[in-house]
Amino acid sequence: MKPRVQPAPPGWAEYRNEFPILETATYLNTCSLAPLARPVEAAVHEYLRHWHAAGSSAWYGPWWEEIATLRGRVARVIGATSDEVALFPSITAALSAVASALDYGARPKVVMSALEFPTTRYQWQVKSVLETVEMASPDGLSVSPDQYAAAVDSRTALVVGSHVYFTSGMIQDITALADIAHARGAYCLIDAYQSVGQLPLDVPATGVDFLVGGALKWLLGGSGLAFLYVRDDLLDRLRPEVVGWFAHRDQFAFAPEFEYAEDARRFEGGTPSVAAVYAASAGLAIVEEIGPERLRARQLELTADLVEQARAVGLAPRVPADLTRHAGIVTIPRRDPPAVVRGLREAGVIVDSRPGVVRTSPFFFNTPEDHRRAVEAIGALARRGVD
Repeated sequence: MKPRVQPAPPGWAEYRNEFPILETATYLNTCSLAPLARPVEAAVHEYLRHWHAAGSSAWYGPWWEEIATLRGRVARVIGATSDEVALFPSITAALSAVASALDYGARPKVVMSALEFPTTRYQWQVKSVLETVEMASPDGLSVSPDQYAAAVDSRTALVVGSHVYFTSGMIQDITALADIAHARGAYCLIDAYQSVGQLPLDVPATGVDFLVGGALKWLLGGSGLAFLYVRDDLLDRLRPEVVGWFAHRDQFAFAPEFEYAEDARRFEGGTPSVAAVYAASAGLAIVEEIGPERLRARQLELTADLVEQARAVGLAPRVPADLTRHAGIVTIPRRDPPAVVRGLREAGVIVDSRPGVVRTSPFFFNTPEDHRRAVEAIGALARRGVD
């Protein structure tokens, strides 16, 4: 039986009021960029206030404290410690640091799926010293752990996977991927950009070695802030070669010789965007306040409702029968997805497209009424020949 969704339970309605764009548009695109929340906007103004009032002195007080606060919030939402978290301006920067720490001499192979987000594929494809193995998905939705097990061998340095696939919303068993990698002496790196914030996660319990994510989507914090988790027992063994002054053991000593920080900061680069830090921290505070378990329960309700409404008007969303295997990304096949997205935008419905599909992504602030507007607008476009 489909979980029942209240149109706007009091708690959710209050949160919905924190997102001004929902007053003028139907927003179903959190998996691309979360809508701006009032507390996030206020946090950026707070950053500016400190800049006005203190100038560079803000570094030694509120700005530095907010960076530490953000590390703690990231650590808590993934079940790690602050020492296991490094901050970056992008996933690309985080992956570059990880890539520079690995030895490919005896293990020149990286195994990944063809469903990975481009960034997590390009990093390895361009390295001439590496042999990349990319597994195709038999159904376009996911790649099974069994496929990984058949591809990983003693020459594999790294196994790369996604916790949630960005094109389908399917959830991967990342514990199984870590076990497969470790059984053959390889590391496991997981892209969790599309999962952290909407799925509960205890990353140490999964056994993965590296996990990357960012504030842009389900963490509600906007662009310019990504993070890297490095398993605690790897920190004293790995020496990344792509680093900056934030990776130094005592960065404010401005020492002439480099010494690695003892924690995950050893992977970091240069000065972060403090405005992005403030925004990300405020977004994460909302996620922490609600709690990943409660967010997941709401997500399952909303996803089931959206799927049911889409099917009722003749659409065929790509989801499994068991929605617990699926996250908050509902893709709907269309002949011309970009044209449909443009038409929906004109109708006040904001979604996105990926090859062959229109991609929607309800989150806790959405309602069944949002879903109705979206599927009716898709139907209206189809009747005009835009599908």
